[in-house]
Amino acid sequence: MKRLIAIFMWVVLAAATPAFAADPIFGMWKTIPDDNGKYGNIRIAPCGDKICGTLVASFNASDNSPYKSKNIGKKLIWDMVNQGGGNYGGGKVWSPDRDKVYKGKLVLKGDKLTVRGCILFICRDGGVWSRVK
Repeated sequence: MKRLIAIFMWVVLAAATPAFAADPIFGMWKTIPDDNGKYGNIRIAPCGDKICGTLVASFNASDNSPYKSKNIGKKLIWDMVNQGGGNYGGGKVWSPDRDKVYKGKLVLKGDKLTVRGCILFICRDGGVWSRVK
């Protein structure tokens, strides 16, 4: 009986491993400068069964000096889902410089992440973010 339980547990864990595997989008990303000349580092990580991105640092684009943003620690991306083939969607993207929440779409190609968001038929290009090594 113990052997049967052990085999059952091994099968369950083996089947669950892909669910716990790191998504290729996870990590730190550098945004493009916003309308105010600031850029940020966004940590993309799991949040429950979805994907979220949190602002962890911000900088002045003119000289790369640190900028003390009131938005550090806030989510800029939430409820994203990996749709396969480097495409992510179903979630939201918040643009702090415009204080707007968009229906988000992310496309991952290597160490580049294209960010886009729409409100109704009005879309905004969030640019191409670069992975921070």
